[in-house]
Amino acid sequence: MARTPALVLAGAALLAAAPSVAHPEPRPGGAAAERALTYRVTAPFQQHAQAVRAGYKPDRYCVADRAGGSGALGYPHFNHDHDNSTDPAKPTALYYEDDGRGGKRLVGVQWTVYDRDQDPRTDEDRPSMFGVPFKGPNRGNFPGQPVHYALHLWLWKKNPKGEFTTYNPAVACLPGTTRPQPGRLS
Repeated sequence: MARTPALVLAGAALLAAAPSVAHPEPRPGGAAAERALTYRVTAPFQQHAQAVRAGYKPDRYCVADRAGGSGALGYPHFNHDHDNSTDPAKPTALYYEDDGRGGKRLVGVQWTVYDRDQDPRTDEDRPSMFGVPFKGPNRGNFPGQPVHYALHLWLWKKNPKGEFTTYNPAVACLPGTTRPQPGRLS
């Protein structure tokens, strides 16, 4: 079946309008080198104030597993300049937990890549890092967030369910620190 020039141009325009996804060149050393790079660039963020200075904006609420499973993500800190990054040095989010002394301790990181066609039923553009495919596509978690893929890495606190599992049962939200659910009194 021959393609007409109009169809080709329409398809090109559609692809041009889709969000771009940064796919870095493969790095020498593979997944181990990428993980080491992520450790190195996020190590300064053990100091919470350094993460904030680097553009990671804290959410005041702790994120627990909404499905009722055990565990949590902790307190997300987003740098949306890193949305669509698959660069190990540029995670979209950092996750912190309460350190028991009134401060925050870095426990994990996340990359977020927007789904090209915004259809959660298709996944031909699923990215991967560290040799692991991203989870998703998922609907947005907050108003305005597009359908996306996500990859969590528990770099700074061991996750007994696996280092790329979304929620970590070793992370807990303190009572009264989670986002109130619509229609519920807290």
